[in-house]
Amino acid sequence: MLRERARLRGLPFELPAYTSRATAPAVSILSIPVAAPVTPGRLDPLNAPHVIALLDRAIDGCSSGEFDAMVTAPVQKSVINDAGIAFSGHTEYLAERTRTEHVVMMLVGGGLRVALATTHLALSAVPGAITRDSLERTLRIVDSDLRLRFGIARPRILVAGLNPHAGESGYLGREEIEVIGPAIRALAAEGLAVSGPYPADTLYAPRTLEDADATLAMYHDQGLPVLKHASFGRGVNVTLGLPIVRTSVDHGTALGLAGHGEVDLGSLREALALAFELGARAH
Repeated sequence: MLRERARLRGLPFELPAYTSRATAPAVSILSIPVAAPVTPGRLDPLNAPHVIALLDRAIDGCSSGEFDAMVTAPVQKSVINDAGIAFSGHTEYLAERTRTEHVVMMLVGGGLRVALATTHLALSAVPGAITRDSLERTLRIVDSDLRLRFGIARPRILVAGLNPHAGESGYLGREEIEVIGPAIRALAAEGLAVSGPYPADTLYAPRTLEDADATLAMYHDQGLPVLKHASFGRGVNVTLGLPIVRTSVDHGTALGLAGHGEVDLGSLREALALAFELGARAH
């Protein structure tokens, strides 16, 4: 598929085949054949098993120590489901395959690290998904991976409130009083450098962020618009809590650009660079 795509673009393509870690050159291709010819920008359920096979090989290699890290490109979830394969996304699939009970999505870019307490949920479902147990587990994972993967000795994590003005002392919502605040205090009592809850509209002010190694937003569109404003096209998605290193781009498939040679490689370059950094530190 890669060779044919290069031919369509008039590009030379001669890369050696990957055989083993011990003999692999700087860049090589581990071939996993497609089931049907690939037309740029056209979805084909026949190749959905090929996508899963790619992921499985990468997961197996990382889990065994053959590979140090994996970087994922965007995936079109709908075509995988159209093929009769239950698939809600990379992160969920990686968690299931590695038997990881709780993972955390964190975006890195523009000098920010923004983790999420909830991910792809309808806004109406967010309050019910935020529990003291889930917050404590999420914050422990963020703290642990910032130490282990990012080399930060004592990570300072600032936690956003859910409601405007962090609930305004309960007048705009009680989640901060009944759930978020108690979780933060419990972890702080254990020695974690966790603080909040902060009103989200001032949490991301530059002066506040001077005291932070990472922030935890309560839902997807609370934290990510800030990060993408600071680093759109250069952001990196990191999955925390996994026993392997996984980074990804911060954008979707852009099927309309496939095959045209006009894509912006910025996020992919950053994802590769961060994967090298985290993979090296893991050893």
